[in-house]
Amino acid sequence: MNALSEEIAIDVIVEAGDWPEEETLCALVERAVDVAIDVAGVRLAQGAELAVLFTDDAHIARLNADWRDKPKPTNVLSFPATPAGSARLGPLVGDIVLAGETIRAEAGDQGVSFEAHLTHLVVHGFLHLAGHDHIEDDEAERMERLETAILARLGIADPYADPATGEGDPPDENDE
Repeated sequence: MNALSEEIAIDVIVEAGDWPEEETLCALVERAVDVAIDVAGVRLAQGAELAVLFTDDAHIARLNADWRDKPKPTNVLSFPATPAGSARLGPLVGDIVLAGETIRAEAGDQGVSFEAHLTHLVVHGFLHLAGHDHIEDDEAERMERLETAILARLGIADPYADPATGEGDPPDENDE
C-alpha cells in the first residue's frame, strides 16, 4: 500500500454481475484512485472513506431512474457525500457504482480491454466525487484532460482520442 492509499479507506462491494475476483477489483480501484488523488491534487480529510459498488445493468438502471430520472443502464454513477466546493473530500467521500454488462459492451465497442475501460470509469467516477463535471464545455475539457493525464500515468491510452489519428474530438459519452 502506498502513501496515498493510507489516506483513504476504500470499501469494494461486489453485489451482482460478472466481475473479476474481488482482490483484482480492489487493486484496480486502489491504483486508479491513488493516481487520481495525486494528479488531480485532491485533498482528503483525515479518515476519508470511499465505497465502490460493482453491480449489474438491472440495478444501475433502477438507480439511474431514481436519482437521474433516466430509466436505463449507464456505465457509472457517482454519489458525492462531500458538499460541492469543499476544500477537502471526506470523511465520507461518496459512492461509485459500476455496471458490468454496460462496461463490457462499451469496451468491446471501443476496442479496448475491459480492465482499461473499467479503470477509466473508476477515475471518471472519482473525479465526479472530487467536484468535477462535464455539463459545460469548459468543465468537460478540464475533466477530460485530467482523466487523460491520470490514465497516462496508469499506462492507459487516451480514451477520447480518435482511434485513427490519436487526436481530435472525443467520442460521444454515455448519457452520464
